[in-house]
Order: sequence, then C-alpha cells, then structure tokens
Amino acid sequence: MDVEGQGWLEQAKRIAENRDKRARELKIDGKKVIGYFCSYFPLEILTAADLVPYRIMGNLTDTITEAHAYCDPALCPFVKSCFDAALKGAYDFLDGWVTPDSCDSRVNIYRIWKYNLPSPYTYWLNVPNFLDEDCFKFFKEELVLFKKSVEKFTQREISDRKLEQAIDLHNEQRALLRELYQLRRPEPPLIYGSEVIQVIMAVASLPIEEGNQLIQGIIAEVQRRSDGPKSKKRLLVWGPEIDHPAFFQLIEDCGGNVVTDDLCLGTRCFWYDVGKSPDPLDALSVRYLDRVMCPRTIRGKGEGWATYQQDLEERFGHIKYFAREFSVDGVILYVMKYCDLHEFDVPDLKDYLEKEGLPVLHIESDYTMAALGALKTRIQAFVEMIG
Repeated sequence: MDVEGQGWLEQAKRIAENRDKRARELKIDGKKVIGYFCSYFPLEILTAADLVPYRIMGNLTDTITEAHAYCDPALCPFVKSCFDAALKGAYDFLDGWVTPDSCDSRVNIYRIWKYNLPSPYTYWLNVPNFLDEDCFKFFKEELVLFKKSVEKFTQREISDRKLEQAIDLHNEQRALLRELYQLRRPEPPLIYGSEVIQVIMAVASLPIEEGNQLIQGIIAEVQRRSDGPKSKKRLLVWGPEIDHPAFFQLIEDCGGNVVTDDLCLGTRCFWYDVGKSPDPLDALSVRYLDRVMCPRTIRGKGEGWATYQQDLEERFGHIKYFAREFSVDGVILYVMKYCDLHEFDVPDLKDYLEKEGLPVLHIESDYTMAALGALKTRIQAFVEMIG
C-alpha cells in the first residue's frame, strides 16, 4: 500500500480527504462495500462475509442544502449531513448500508434514507439500552438474525471459523490503534490529535487488512520522526462524532494538544477487544453491548443499587482512567446540537471530573465549519486558564 516518495501519514491524510476513492476501486474489482453508522455495529460479521465495511460520515465543509426538505429541523446535524451527502451522490457506490438504533436521529434517518434512496441491502440492528442478562440474550439473538440477513444477501455462509478470523483481524486493528494512542503519552506527544483523527477516518474506509498495514506504517514513521508536536496543554475531548481534523486543529492553534478522547470516532471504537468464546456471537454481543462506552447505554444495576458517586464511577470511570494515563491538564466536553444523549450526561460528568481536579469546558456546536470558528475564543481562554 505504500506509495514511493510518500510517507504513511501523508497517505492517511490523502485517504481521509478522498475516502471514497479506494471503495470505488474495490467496487470496480467486484467487491461489495457496505456503509455503516456508529461504533455499535459488529463489523466482524460484514468482514466474515467478505464485505468491506465503510463508515458513513458527514461533510463538515459542505453546507446542508438537500436534506432539509426531508428531515425534522431538530434532527442531529451530523446525521443530517450524512443524508445530505447521500442525496448529492456521495454514497452512490455503496451496495448497502446498516445502522444500529443507537439514537433517535439514526432511527429516523434510517426510515427517511431507506424510503427516499432505496438500496440493494439495508439493515436496522436493535441494540438494547441496558446491560442485564436478558439484554445480552436478546442482543445475541439480534446478531443471529443479522448474520442470517447478511448470508442471504451475499448467498454465502458465515462459519464460526470465518467469524473468528474476522474477530482476530479487527482485534489486531484495535491493538494497533491503542499502540498509536500510546505515542501521545509522552510530553510532548509524538503525534498530533489532528493527525490521529485522519488515521481513524482513513482506516474506517479501507478493507481491514489494508487499514492494519497503514497503521503499522504510521506507528513506525511517527517513532522515527523528529518534527512532532511541541509542548502544550494536554487535553481530553469527550463527545459524539467528530469526523474532521478541523476541531483538533483549532485546539492546536489555541495552544492545546488533544492527547486522548472519549469519542464515537475515537476510543469507543477500539479500546476494548472482542473476547474469546466457544460461540463468537456471544463474544460479539458482550463486546458491542457492554464495551462501547456511549451515554446511550444505561450502566446502573437497577434502582437503589448505588450511591450517586458509585453511579458516576460506573458511567465515567474510564474517562478518569484516560485522564490519568495520558496526564491530562483539562477536558473539553463537546456536544453536537440536538444530541440529547450527550447533553444529559454533561452535568454529572462535569461534576465528576471537577471533583477529580480536572478543569472542564462545556461547548455546544453545530456541524459546520463556521460554528467551529466561533468556538476559538472560548477554547483559547480555557487553555490560558489552565495554564
């Protein structure tokens, strides 16, 4: 995959800026490419069926013009941007697309998209919001149904062996991305946050083997280079989908380095592996239901199970872990407009982090470049305050 005279990071940047190029090439070669939303979707089932998973993203640099006629004004602007891009032909190469019911906006866009832009294959995966035994059983059965649906679409059986091989490949990618994140632990970090998001954007549009090769090359390149980031305030960003380097570049311009995150297109994708189990669908059900650390999953054990502080630890303890492991100086809570799931968590999370001695900035923004630019003064003041 290496291009002579072009570094691995430059390749990732090029792929991230032209995400559909490789997918369109694969389509010409006879591969089937399936778009997907969200970190809750079990990519291993698609890979085991010899399908290429392709993460659906919005277009931050393009004004939403077509989707308004189909969508509620209060719909998530990220999801609306994805549909707007589809209406403009950005996803016309997909052989199908799938989404979990991870939020109301994705449920709504599934219906709107399926009706107005029919596709050879679509699937809506029912994901429980709780973590009790019945929910794991239910989700396992949902994965069985999804697997059968993919087998019917591809006319190809998905054996346990193929699933196990796919799990190994995706666990390899998760391990590589964690290794890439470890390069942000030194001070100064060895790689910019704006570069890391481009790597994740790139691998989310490539076949799993090609993505793994790209990350391996980038890790080796970053370990050798001498022109990395300078010492700045070390920040953690929490929030929903951030699928463009502009937000991270803005923070870097304001005197901060994003050294870790709790984001949909970040640690939620890869921090936890799929475990081993005699039935690979059992392993997938546990990993995707329990180990995607999103606010849409209710992590308590029923009414009266814990004190307020114990509840906070259950929901946000992993963020404290990231803050300590990556020596974070402050936290930015970034919430997309109309994202109730994240907005409802902000008061508790802010309280929890501040009690841990971490300065917190809460910002809300629309999914536009102009909206990002308006945040510069607040981010700059926050970085100066923690300085």
